[in-house]
Amino acid sequence: MPPQVDLADPSLYFNRELSWLAFNQRVLEEAQDASQPLLERLKFLAIFASNLDEFMMIRYAGLKEQQAAGVTARSFDGLTAAEQLTAVSAALHPMVLEQRRVLREEVLPALERHGVVIRDVGGLDEAERAAVDVFWREELFPVLTPLAIDSGHPFPRLPNQSFALLLEVIDEDAGRPRSAIVQVPSVLRRFLRLPAPGHAFVMLEDVIRDRVAELFPGHAVRRAHGFRITRDADIEIAEDEAADLLRAVADEVRRRRWGDAVRLEVLEGMPADWVERLREWLKLLPEDVYEVPNHLNVVDFMELAQLPIPDLRDPPFNPRLPRELRRHASVFDAVRERDVLLHHPFHAFDAVQRLLDDAADDPDVLAIKQTLYRVGRNSPIVAALERAAGNGKPVTAMVELKARFDEENNIVWARELERAGVHVVYGLPGLKTHAKALLVVRRERDADGATVIRRYMHLGTGNYNAGTATVYTDMGLLTCDPDLGADVSDLFNLLTGFSKQRTWRKLWVAPETMRGALMAAIERETEHANAGRPARIAAKMNSLVDPRVIQALYRASQAGVEIDLIVRGVCCLRPGVPGVSKHIRVRSIVGRFLEHARVFYFEDGGAGRLYLGSADWMQRNLNARIESLFPVEDPRLRREIMKVLDLGLRDNVKARELQASGAYVRARRRPGQRRLDSQAHLLERSRRKG
Repeated sequence: MPPQVDLADPSLYFNRELSWLAFNQRVLEEAQDASQPLLERLKFLAIFASNLDEFMMIRYAGLKEQQAAGVTARSFDGLTAAEQLTAVSAALHPMVLEQRRVLREEVLPALERHGVVIRDVGGLDEAERAAVDVFWREELFPVLTPLAIDSGHPFPRLPNQSFALLLEVIDEDAGRPRSAIVQVPSVLRRFLRLPAPGHAFVMLEDVIRDRVAELFPGHAVRRAHGFRITRDADIEIAEDEAADLLRAVADEVRRRRWGDAVRLEVLEGMPADWVERLREWLKLLPEDVYEVPNHLNVVDFMELAQLPIPDLRDPPFNPRLPRELRRHASVFDAVRERDVLLHHPFHAFDAVQRLLDDAADDPDVLAIKQTLYRVGRNSPIVAALERAAGNGKPVTAMVELKARFDEENNIVWARELERAGVHVVYGLPGLKTHAKALLVVRRERDADGATVIRRYMHLGTGNYNAGTATVYTDMGLLTCDPDLGADVSDLFNLLTGFSKQRTWRKLWVAPETMRGALMAAIERETEHANAGRPARIAAKMNSLVDPRVIQALYRASQAGVEIDLIVRGVCCLRPGVPGVSKHIRVRSIVGRFLEHARVFYFEDGGAGRLYLGSADWMQRNLNARIESLFPVEDPRLRREIMKVLDLGLRDNVKARELQASGAYVRARRRPGQRRLDSQAHLLERSRRKG
């Protein structure tokens, strides 16, 4: 027999933080791809920057906190917090420089050739300068505040993600240099459109730099250099001690802007002594300083990426409702006939909205219950819930206040829903509610004319957000299955009342049963393989981190189970290791639509079981969140989902395959094999089906 392998050996795991950086590298590769439309490349540069901001504010900040606290525990891949910080810094600095190189040398010059130009303030003509004068006088100058730095004015406490100019100001009488700061206001648009043909702009900071001396009468500004601060933005709430969770979250959100600094970005050319002064003021280490050759706050370039220039963007498409819904006047009639699969963005989010709109106005609807995690601004979902409450229906909304970076938005919605008469709850202490569920209880007549109560549901993998449903791939199920209806009712009772629910008919629910059900499903595949029966696991998710799940997958692979995984983001499992993970293959797809659906298939000796849901295979999802996975049992829908999963596994254009070394390489095409971009294929198919 081969020697026993220790499946807890740190060498069998990739570091979570470095794996996340590898994911953001794949986002950057979309911007590097010269075959992409130019504004789409710019979009991915902005997404890369936004992702990185969140990583620094949460993950990097957490490592720095561990280091400062003297934590010596190692991650399951064997690294201390200090070692992880060093590794992250070594990987990240060249990645950021490459992002700026692509912006400066490729995307912006190419956009200029197509009439999208960022002009230098000094080169404006008379009409353009007159437009800038009006903007400066009427909008920009009134919101600027000069901040002196001297013995009476210590370095100001600038908020998180502050973009500012550090100035050397000369007293014209005394000739003595002084230091000052002027923030670039985030409340104004970053790009000021000029009255010129095409799409010509000047940048806000360039206008400030050109006229900043007007803020210091009697002084001259000799030098001005840009910098940007990122702070620790994680929120910690002692929920058991918070008498009012809504107020506690609101208070923490306000404090988020003032956490400890974790990163300083400076524009190339800032004098070394200035950089050192900023670093000391912010109490940062040298590796926390990022000197970039051009443009701070690249997230703002999303403004330009939205320009309405069809030739520079992906071709538009108009998603439609599934045929089952188009054939019926009522969603209830369609779902009562058969379950309906939704696959966004190829199916319109209007399908979910239509269910809510029908429910809000239908006199036979007795109650509506819904979880809300990230709903976006100006949400029609919220408007429908408010209308339903206004129509006298009992409406319950489970609003997750702790949805990271959506807390402020969710606080606004929670208060508005309460004012409209919706019963708003905030879930269970210590647990985020991440499950995606909508329940409509309706009074109907059966074939014999007797009154029956039927429960209609939407269960999904993504948020109830019409905006993100056009840019993320997600799946949902419209059903009135009685057992699922009873489970979803129990789930809402768990969220709104006191419940020790331990058994479920069809749902897997975290944190109570999901981990056990998942481990049992993987172990069944192992048993099937050992007995010579069909055994396979195919799964699609955002992240795979949980060590216990990874070890179960390793054991399944050792037994001969064929395992195919599509993991968009972080993957800590090391595939292709002889004697451990030889039968495991991992790939990642980013592409035009950021993959977000969670799909889990278990061969189960030929029976085949298929689940969709909200949970990734991470400790937080399985241990510290209310999550749900639900089975798809309709053979027609199962075939459709498996086709989508198979497309992802055959993608040879956008897919990257994870190697045992940790490198991601493009999926190779065999000689004569046709190109297959899974997302483009699904988009074209949706156009043909109409």
